[in-house]
Amino acid sequence: MEISVNSTRSVPVIKSSIEPKNVAQSHPAHFHPSVWGDHFLTYGSDVKDEADVKMKEQRDQLKGKVRNMLMEDEKPLQKLNLIDAIQRLGVAYHFQAEIESALQHMYETYQQNDHKYANDDDLYTAALWFRLLRQEGYPISCDVFNKFMDNSENIQESVIDDVRGMLSLYEATHLRVHGEVLLDKALDFATTNLKSAIPKLSNNVLAAQVAHALNQPIHKGLTRLESRRYISFYERDDTHNKVLLDFAKMDFNLLQKLHQMELREITMWWKDLDFARKTPFARDRVVESYFWAMGVYFEPQYSFARKVISQSVALFAIVDDIYDSSNASLEELELFTDTIQRWEITASDQLPEYMKLCYQALFNFCTMIGKEMAKKGRSYCVNYAKSAIKGVARAYFGEVKWCHEGYVPHIEEYMRIALVSCCYKMFPVLSFVGMGELATKEAFDWVSNDPLMVQAATMIARLTDDMADHKFEKERKHASAVKCYMKKQGATEEKALAEFQNRLTNACKDMNSEGLRPTAVPMPLLVRVLNLARVIHVLYKDEDTYTRSGTKLKDDIASVLIDSLPIN
Repeated sequence: MEISVNSTRSVPVIKSSIEPKNVAQSHPAHFHPSVWGDHFLTYGSDVKDEADVKMKEQRDQLKGKVRNMLMEDEKPLQKLNLIDAIQRLGVAYHFQAEIESALQHMYETYQQNDHKYANDDDLYTAALWFRLLRQEGYPISCDVFNKFMDNSENIQESVIDDVRGMLSLYEATHLRVHGEVLLDKALDFATTNLKSAIPKLSNNVLAAQVAHALNQPIHKGLTRLESRRYISFYERDDTHNKVLLDFAKMDFNLLQKLHQMELREITMWWKDLDFARKTPFARDRVVESYFWAMGVYFEPQYSFARKVISQSVALFAIVDDIYDSSNASLEELELFTDTIQRWEITASDQLPEYMKLCYQALFNFCTMIGKEMAKKGRSYCVNYAKSAIKGVARAYFGEVKWCHEGYVPHIEEYMRIALVSCCYKMFPVLSFVGMGELATKEAFDWVSNDPLMVQAATMIARLTDDMADHKFEKERKHASAVKCYMKKQGATEEKALAEFQNRLTNACKDMNSEGLRPTAVPMPLLVRVLNLARVIHVLYKDEDTYTRSGTKLKDDIASVLIDSLPIN
């Protein structure tokens, strides 16, 4: 049974501008309104026009040619470069079996050769080989780089001028795990020398790639966003394969239309709820929430999964802002928390109207999941989702109590609650809902019991967010990791940030180690948790672009959800 939230819906007015308004006048919490307005309601329904049908036919023809390339018996370097290009162009999901077969063959050859790589005398090739196999979970040793070390166990100065090799090494180091000191040193060495190399490069394409990699390494990027950027690099490379390039462009455009139609439906759902008017103090970020979900899965078969994540992210921005809002008393927030714990249809009767609206939306969200999962014989998913939602509400209320009491907890006390309130124990659970039969009850047990992979993702989410928001949060009463560490440890801001950067580095290594075979759950499930962490790396690296979404994030969203690629 669903609770009726808004029985009528007026036809939305399409705004001519998507620029943010003056935020101080209209939003007490100083959150600017949506920068998108009704823009995505302008996209059509799921009706394929003649041009789309023709493009799909052409795309499928090119797909067969690319598959043939993968099946050809090429030299190892050619095969590596082809796989790398396919992955970075965002079309590897079409060729998972072929890529897996090729990489498995390379790994078996490595094992047969006494754990040595035949082409380890070329830095570019060795690093590319290492990265591609590590990405797929193969436990390759970093000893492959010993040939490039000097007697002091540092990278040899002789490779400094090999910019392509240094770039390949830099990308490979982001797959390192604990204890790989060689790769720690290699990352510092490559970063320093690539920065120095940029002004000296005559190859503009390579210079642009180096500059982008230093800002956004492959391993921490979002596939859809990075493929959009890499297509422009690949197109300007004189050695590019035109068949592969045209295939990637057509696939990008066709998939973009699917994403546009999905976002249109989610925007309509959001407008039905009318949060923008009924909770004007909260963030209206449904488009940004869909972009978040695209970071977790962009492939066409995960349409329902994107719906689950985008709706949950948008709803929990509202829940978060309700707990942070000066509109609510501590008593009202306690009642709101208790209502979520009870999870009954009539539990919201005593709530203020805006809280009732939010609770009803959460209730209907889980009802929607329950109906879909019942159709597939996977009703067990719903209880895991509800339990995770209740846990976040309890954590939010714990933080509110600290704020009302003026209490600044010890950093470890803060982290026990804040690692739940960042929602990154909940989102991995919800990300499994749309993963079909792979997400068994055993898989949900695993993800719900705080495995190391989830611990690492929550650490990345919490600390990256707190570090990005530190300047903003200093003006507020709410606790943050930086504030707690500085006050209780008697530390400077610089020392606190350095400590948290070290914790982030360790969390990334934890995620990498958990991705090595044999894995606790199937790799496609682990990738969802990894992708959730990647979303944080992109959206919160320098500032909270989800909340302040009118600049960089707006451009990123436009590049993957509005701007199509020209095809020659």
